[in-house]
Amino acid sequence: MRRRDFVKNISLATAGLTIINFPVRGKMAPSNKVILGVMGVNSRGAYLAKSFSQLPNVEVAYICDVEDKAIQNGFDALKGAPRKPTLYKDIRKLVEQKDMDALLIAAPDHWHAPAAILGASHGKHVYVEKPCGQNPYEGELLAKALHKYNRHIQMGNQRRSMPTLIEAVKEVRAGAIGNVYLAKAWYANNRKSIGYGKKIAPPATLDFELWQGPAPRKDYQDNLVHYNWHWFWHWGTGEACNNGTHEIDCCRWFLGVDFPQKVTSAGGRYAFKDDWQTPDTQIACFEFAEGKSITWESRSCNNFPVEGAGRGFIIYGDKGSLVNLGGGDYKIFDEKNKLIKEVKSEVVADPTNPVSASGNLDLYHFDNFIKTVKGESSLNSPVDEAYKSVLLCHLANIAQRGSGVLHCNPSDGHILNDDASMGLWRRTYEPGWEPVV
Repeated sequence: MRRRDFVKNISLATAGLTIINFPVRGKMAPSNKVILGVMGVNSRGAYLAKSFSQLPNVEVAYICDVEDKAIQNGFDALKGAPRKPTLYKDIRKLVEQKDMDALLIAAPDHWHAPAAILGASHGKHVYVEKPCGQNPYEGELLAKALHKYNRHIQMGNQRRSMPTLIEAVKEVRAGAIGNVYLAKAWYANNRKSIGYGKKIAPPATLDFELWQGPAPRKDYQDNLVHYNWHWFWHWGTGEACNNGTHEIDCCRWFLGVDFPQKVTSAGGRYAFKDDWQTPDTQIACFEFAEGKSITWESRSCNNFPVEGAGRGFIIYGDKGSLVNLGGGDYKIFDEKNKLIKEVKSEVVADPTNPVSASGNLDLYHFDNFIKTVKGESSLNSPVDEAYKSVLLCHLANIAQRGSGVLHCNPSDGHILNDDASMGLWRRTYEPGWEPVV
């Protein structure tokens, strides 16, 4: 099926229509149906449930959440599906289901790695949204789980599956802009203040004990759930991991680098005075032993665009540059800044969309995961590769929380000669909830 037709058909499907032109023979026959469970269905997870359910021979049989409104969102997303999903509130019970082939995870960040490890250790393939860990240790642990349990684990850095960007990487590696040595990524939004939360009893609609799960227990406050946990270090990972993962991952992909030898970060919570702990403004730089660098500019509360877009990346070479504006688009310029190639995207990226900033281009990544589970393909972003990009984001945050500068081992990214920063490599866990591989 042609790329444009694929996106068009999936767009129709996720609008509530039915795709009828897929084959139903061989591995695609009904007897080879892939059975899924989805953890976290308030927003992005509801979108995952609906989108995956529209892929051929895929059935979302289970949803898992701990809050009543989110649970309803999950059921609503699957209205009209042939099978009404069964609800589990406890992920530990969900992963025990024998007929479930794969687990999709869109819960808060502090749950990503622990839930993925639970799934893989129970024989499930796993699709986990970015970031693949709340801290660097969890990324390494999940990469270890990939090989120990011999399950497919894909992270949701969906640009790795966009056909136009796959082609762009091939062009860059073939010398389209010469020797590439610098990449710039950016993200801009207009997020508002979250104010100062009040410590109150958790609402009756939320099982806060299960929501916290592996995180050490803290009191509930009224500006935490559903989204603002992103800006608290105890549960979230800030804008760097929330959105930076995507473009920073593309920069690392195009430059062909892995681990940095030096990381710097400057910024802070500048726009408002409130409970928000992570930076709303951040400029980070990653230097690699190969003589290459990546810069990351984040403005959570000022959405003035760069190159006319709220998110994107630029790859600089000694014979030209490549520019992406957040979706599947790209432009190539020669060394005199003359446009020599332009590829447009079917979808215009919307950095303010918390459900799917790149629209139905995500479906390429979902389809890649399902085909890999069926044995028809291989993962475009296995977690042992994807965690390297998330690690860059974590290192930027650790540098920001410390002296502003980290020196790292270029063979694995581990922090050198900085005990305080090394202490942020991993977190403590609620007793009995520690992820183990």
